[in-house]
Amino acid sequence: MTSTLLSDIHCHLQHDLQNCFLVNGKYDYYHYLCDGFDDRGWGCGYRTLQTICSWMNYNFDKPSKVPSIREIQNILVELEDKPKSFLNSRQWIGSFEVCLVIDKLYGVPSKIVHVKKEDNLEIIVEILKSHFEKFGSPIMMGGDVDCSSKGIMGVLVDGNNSKLLVVDPHYVGKQSSRTLLQNNGWVKWQSLNDFLSSSFYNLCLPQAKAKNK
Repeated sequence: MTSTLLSDIHCHLQHDLQNCFLVNGKYDYYHYLCDGFDDRGWGCGYRTLQTICSWMNYNFDKPSKVPSIREIQNILVELEDKPKSFLNSRQWIGSFEVCLVIDKLYGVPSKIVHVKKEDNLEIIVEILKSHFEKFGSPIMMGGDVDCSSKGIMGVLVDGNNSKLLVVDPHYVGKQSSRTLLQNNGWVKWQSLNDFLSSSFYNLCLPQAKAKNK
């Protein structure tokens, strides 16, 4: 399959190989306006879902066309998760909706991990480590106060200074190079200490293995 989008934008970021657990397999980077559709301010969950779908298509045995934002909305209405008024709206989606769409398109269940407000995000480190070791699929992460959705492509285990490899779908512009995206923080290692303790977080962990796992 071919794509005009950049793939594997986390490649060559510095990390501790011994304590780092990463996404396994190729994915394309979807972000605001990447297909000409203006979803600025509300489409981050859809774009992260599209990134996960691209990984499924490259690495899973049941490829399916990466759905557009409008097609994602239609799937959720057909599943009766959303009312018809959801079609052509600017309503955001979160980890639960991502779980539903992945199951519909690929027949792959997802594990939902909920982190309550004031919980220490360190509680998810071992869960994410196990996920990347066993499955290697990208993860969707969203919250309420920090309501923007993001892709998680790895975890760096380092005691009280563990980090997540964040792929941010809020970028607007031409994908000129991985270096530009990395230098401007659109893909980065982010310390768990930098996430907001006043927000809850939901994570969607697709239970699909890459073909070479």
